[in-house]
Amino acid sequence: MKPLFVLIVVYVAILAFNGHATFDKGNIFAGNIAMSVMLLFTAIGHFKFKTAMAAMIPLFIPKKVEIVIFTGVLEILFAIGLSVESTRHYTGIALVIFLFTILPANIYAAKNRINYENLFKSGPGIKYLWFRIPFQFFLIAWVWYFSIR
Repeated sequence: MKPLFVLIVVYVAILAFNGHATFDKGNIFAGNIAMSVMLLFTAIGHFKFKTAMAAMIPLFIPKKVEIVIFTGVLEILFAIGLSVESTRHYTGIALVIFLFTILPANIYAAKNRINYENLFKSGPGIKYLWFRIPFQFFLIAWVWYFSIR
């Protein structure tokens, strides 16, 4: 829920600011910067909650903490790539692939009631997927609309 809040607030703030600035970068700029800020926000979690997030990865996959850190770095690189107009299209394609790739980890975490911020607390469980899966597809649609099309 926090990433959605960050995405929408930044998007609306940039659109509101554009009207009062000497430059007007428009809707596409606002959408990509909002996604970039959201990715930076979520990347912080990959470093702050790396152990708990590692529990989201199925048991048979090795090097879980390293994967969490790597995906955090990827999110930072995606944020940078979306911010640069010349790399935006290909970054968007890579980000859509990434978003599809991490969906199984979110499903695994929900099925196993894993709280990605605190291993000592139970996660919301399967009901979380009623938000998470549509949110994941919303993010994919956002990236497609603002970065790829």
